[in-house]
Amino acid sequence: MSEDALIEAAVRRAETEGWTQETLRRALEDTGEPPDMLASAFPGGVTGAIEAWCALVDRRMEEAALAEDISGLRTPERIRAVVALRLALVEPHREALRAAMALLSLPWNLPVAARCTARSVSAIWYAAGDRSSDFSWYTRRATLAAIYAATLAYWLRPTAPDIESALEFLDRRLADLPRPAPKPSAA
Repeated sequence: MSEDALIEAAVRRAETEGWTQETLRRALEDTGEPPDMLASAFPGGVTGAIEAWCALVDRRMEEAALAEDISGLRTPERIRAVVALRLALVEPHREALRAAMALLSLPWNLPVAARCTARSVSAIWYAAGDRSSDFSWYTRRATLAAIYAATLAYWLRPTAPDIESALEFLDRRLADLPRPAPKPSAA
């Protein structure tokens, strides 16, 4: 059984059951694996399973972005396109995402939340074509982390806006970013 199939089974279960050890046990059963394999199948436990799901979504988002030609778009439009792909990937699992974010917001899970956010934001930038390796690499990711987190929080509200509403929210955040000052011309 592949790790991806186990994660997908856990996500399906987490939709209605939340993220628990029992959810992971049942996911093993759903894939035909013995439940006593829990420790080896999910060595990081529940938060490790969530982290593996984040990595799986990152990978699939990057693959989807490669399949689309967004190279002709301006940077904010490329970011928007990649975030739209990511939201479309997790849309069927909105409740599992909501439960995962609630669990990761607990103080003792913040290191996992930070790793997931950092990896996902970097994957978004990479899929959008960013290949920088200077100081801007850090500032771009830190800025997008805040914008992406706010967009997710907006999208996961109890009133459940659709993806397009979340992307409009993202557009407003991207429009608020300060633009670099023009370089002085040599006179």
